Amino acid sequence: MKVIDISTAIYEGMPVYKNKAEKQPKLNTETNGYVTESRLQLDVHTGTHIDSPLHMIPEGDTFETIDINTLVGPCKVFDLTNVEDRITANDLKNLKIDKHDFILFKTKNSFDEEFNFDFIYLSEDGAAYLTKIGVRGVGIDSLGVERSQQGHPTHKILFENKVIIIEGLRMKDVASGEYTLIAAPLKLLGTDASPARVLLLET
Repeated sequence: MKVIDISTAIYEGMPVYKNKAEKQPKLNTETNGYVTESRLQLDVHTGTHIDSPLHMIPEGDTFETIDINTLVGPCKVFDLTNVEDRITANDLKNLKIDKHDFILFKTKNSFDEEFNFDFIYLSEDGAAYLTKIGVRGVGIDSLGVERSQQGHPTHKILFENKVIIIEGLRMKDVASGEYTLIAAPLKLLGTDASPARVLLLET
């Protein structure tokens, strides 16, 4: 069995959403004699992370309401590196996507070493198409499943249909196909997201 880590490394100076300074992680390390301890200040949307409905829906469900069982299981990776600007329903209609699938999109984003303000995202009609099928989750290799769309319709369509959203994946060297997904977030309470270590198992 091969384990493929599709998580973003966390470090000071890493790519963060829109290069906002306040989103940069801060690491402070101190050594007292032979004991070294570090303190990490972290935005919950840092790197690879899983959103909860509270992120875009006032009084929406917080992170602990996400069932861990939905984050482990079969998934499908689709190579959409030919897509420009956004993933639309038209880009998805010829893909073999079934009800309850957890799908991950590999796009040109995986080849960016810095934050790209023109990153590929999932359009509103693409999100509506996926919820009509009844997928259980969507993952993408950008720090946002949408690119500052007014009213954030992509997020809201997915959240309202109880679709899990994973952002910030890194899939440069991952081939299309079926895998076992393990998305392990921090066990946070009351938050709108959580950083996660996301692995694919290739059997």
